[in-house]
Amino acid sequence: MIYAENKYYLRPNCSIDHDYGTSLSKSDDAIKLGGVFFSHIEVIERNRKKLIRNNYPLKKLYKLTKINNKLKELFEKLLINKQIYKRKLFKKNKYLIFGILNLTPDSFSDGGKYFHHSKSIQQAKYMYNNGASYIDVGGESTRPGATKVNSNDEILRVMPSLQALRSLDIPVSLDTRNSSTMEFGALSGVEIINDVSGLENDKLSIDIVKKYKKNLIIMHMPGNPKTMMKNNNYQNVVLDVYDYLEKKIRFCESKGIDKSKIIVDPGIGFGKDLEQNLDILRNLSIFHTLQCPIMIGLSRKRFISSISKAYEPKNRLGGTISASLSALQQGIKIHRVHDVLEINQSIKVFEKILNQWKRNISVL
Repeated sequence: MIYAENKYYLRPNCSIDHDYGTSLSKSDDAIKLGGVFFSHIEVIERNRKKLIRNNYPLKKLYKLTKINNKLKELFEKLLINKQIYKRKLFKKNKYLIFGILNLTPDSFSDGGKYFHHSKSIQQAKYMYNNGASYIDVGGESTRPGATKVNSNDEILRVMPSLQALRSLDIPVSLDTRNSSTMEFGALSGVEIINDVSGLENDKLSIDIVKKYKKNLIIMHMPGNPKTMMKNNNYQNVVLDVYDYLEKKIRFCESKGIDKSKIIVDPGIGFGKDLEQNLDILRNLSIFHTLQCPIMIGLSRKRFISSISKAYEPKNRLGGTISASLSALQQGIKIHRVHDVLEINQSIKVFEKILNQWKRNISVL
């Protein structure tokens, strides 16, 4: 991408505990995003030649916005960010957990395990009873190198479970990149469409989302599962993914999709190597200025084994928890995971420690 003029990005950082953050926010020394208080914001300026990065205390940034209209416009998006989490999607939930239900014979982590209907429903009920806000049902593996599944086969895989979960009144999201599967899902009570292709795979998908007024998750993936690991060439992976998601949001809005219906996902593991994944995970808070809820899907991903040598996906729970809590501390409120009970427990404990810390420590 060529930048005719400078473009700015804002990355909130230096997270602080709830009590201290509440106090500092009264004097404009802290800002709350995704339930987390930040005291500093990094300003990233990008043009065709270089990046310029400066980290400012919040009050200093306020002053800069008075003399720079582009910064002011971007900063105002952060100031109204709290409205995002008052949407119906969250209801009374501080965070959302999407429990992964793969109805496939070849998914990277649990392919074939829940392929049979009775086992899939048993697993869905288990995840829902242990804290899943939605069951994310998928009938096509999108692991690196996966072969595309015919949409008719995908529909036959997912429909029995979708209908059964509807009868049990369990909220469902549908992980698909095919418009025909989306339509069958919408008619079966699916509340959210999760398109890992970012609406790239099927040009009719946007029409189905609009027709049935469904919430939509847009994920970043360069190319498709077969080609994505060959297309991971970025000028700057964090900013390039940001630009992609920003463009997709605008596209959806131009087609009549209300922004309040959109969730964004930077696509950990999809067309990113280890360092690219880590760059995104270190900078997740930059996506808050997109003004959409942010989902993170890092459960059992390969980057964990690259660090810890846990080659079996089922042995990557520790890394999943660690990365999920790091994301939570950057204000990420939606987590798509396999191990719902364990992730839900870890978030509850972490939030209790982070948000109810008292500064009345006695000096011995």
